[in-house]
Amino acid sequence: MEDQQPAAGDLTDDEPDSAPTESAETETETETETPAKRRRVRTKRLAGKWLPVAVALAAVLFVGSAAFAGATMQPYLTDRAAAATKMKVARTAANAITTLWTYTPENMDGLADRAAAYLSGDFEAQYRKFIDAIVAPNKQAKITNSTEVTGAAVESLDDSNAVVIVYTNTSSTSPLTKNIPSLKYLSYRLFMKRAGTRWLVTRMTTITSLDLTPHV
Repeated sequence: MEDQQPAAGDLTDDEPDSAPTESAETETETETETPAKRRRVRTKRLAGKWLPVAVALAAVLFVGSAAFAGATMQPYLTDRAAAATKMKVARTAANAITTLWTYTPENMDGLADRAAAYLSGDFEAQYRKFIDAIVAPNKQAKITNSTEVTGAAVESLDDSNAVVIVYTNTSSTSPLTKNIPSLKYLSYRLFMKRAGTRWLVTRMTTITSLDLTPHV
């Protein structure tokens, strides 16, 4: 019976047989999982690499779109600003002519002061001198002068200078002529200069003068 008792070493005879099996299974699992893991790692790495590129590309596209929009809008804004300036200059010229040549016997004393708001430099002094010379006779004759602007066109314009043509109909009445109106068609060329936000007349010439007074 003693010869049939297993030796101490026999108790472990099955373990070497089973250990390689587990190792093989582990190796098999490792071999089957490694490609998938590698693909996931590679995907993560590629995603990490492409993210900054995508962000940079989006930024470039945004900047490019903004630059394109700015380049497209700039001519429009420039044209719009130029049109607004022309409108302002033409309106100022029309108001100046209306003020310079519209008066009654009652308000003629203040005509030079009213006109000064539109005039500048030597031209203001010349106009004031002219008006001072005709105030007395015009008041004595009770002359009323009315000027209506029929049109205005900007002939030239830059940052600080403008030339405007103004077309008018002017009528004058006086008791001395039985208040029969004297009618004239007049056109003027006004030379204007920017003074801050205002445009002032520095010189004026007459282009056309037609007497339309009916003769009985």
